[in-house]
Amino acid sequence: MITDRFNRVHNYLRISLTDNCNLRCFYCMPEEEYEFTPASRLMQLHEIEALAKIFVDLGVNKIRLTGGEPLVRKDAGEIILSLSKLPVKLTLTTNGSRLHEFVDTLGQAGVHSLNISLDTLQPEKFQLITRRDQFQKVYDNIQLLLKRNFHVKVNMVVMKGLNNNEINDFIEWTRHEPVHIRFIEFMPFTGNRWTSNKVFTMQEMLEVIGKKYEVVRLQDEKHDTAKGYQVPGHRGTFAIISTMSANFCGECNRMRLTADGKMKNCLFSGYETDLLSALRKGEDVIPLIHQNIYNKAKELGGQFTTDFEHLHAEDIHNRSMITIGG
Repeated sequence: MITDRFNRVHNYLRISLTDNCNLRCFYCMPEEEYEFTPASRLMQLHEIEALAKIFVDLGVNKIRLTGGEPLVRKDAGEIILSLSKLPVKLTLTTNGSRLHEFVDTLGQAGVHSLNISLDTLQPEKFQLITRRDQFQKVYDNIQLLLKRNFHVKVNMVVMKGLNNNEINDFIEWTRHEPVHIRFIEFMPFTGNRWTSNKVFTMQEMLEVIGKKYEVVRLQDEKHDTAKGYQVPGHRGTFAIISTMSANFCGECNRMRLTADGKMKNCLFSGYETDLLSALRKGEDVIPLIHQNIYNKAKELGGQFTTDFEHLHAEDIHNRSMITIGG
């Protein structure tokens, strides 16, 4: 087992396949013109396989593939099929734009659930946020997955003054379709123009929803980062990820591998361990993994607290979201 100083067992690994993406969401990618990591510095297929097997031997039973956009990587299909042979629950987070090309591969790999990022149901606003005209393709791919009986979670980053007025539009989407919305509080990363007055908190979301709908609280599973709800009679559900106003660090079981092979023990950690270089040198990476998790802070990477109103983004020492892998 991989355990930290606070007796938290870590059995969930998120692997970023690339820091490249075919969208340009401003809260994830600092600039339109962005210098992506050269292929030679990325983990190669056999290296991803080797590191994943080591983590599984240490107790990992869930792996999520992330990016950037994981499906823009040329060998993404091979990676998915390879990791599907491990005794883990395999899933991924994607912007949805290329899912029509991979839906059969996902089915073959036994991937039954995935997260799709979609911050608006308005095509014009989608283009404003992502700087790309891809809304219809993403929406159509969500419909394709629903028809194929995938469990689809839609991640919406709620930003005050931008899309918080669409919260109930997303709730209405759950009425007739089995889609599971996850509202995410806006979080600070290097270059994403975060300010505290853009955070729309869980309490504010529930107030907006409660004015139109009756909701019931759902039973959360252990290690859930999202607090689940449902409108009675709706086929789908919704949940809120309250990182900024009410964190869930106490039961955290997550570890992250960036696309260039650095291990992060928290999304907000400024501390990383270079597993890829050690692997390429033939060194034993297991002590490095244990040491990384042992050094994990109690909450939020040790960089801030839920008193986010007094937080300044420039005080956070971290990567941009796209280079972490979500």
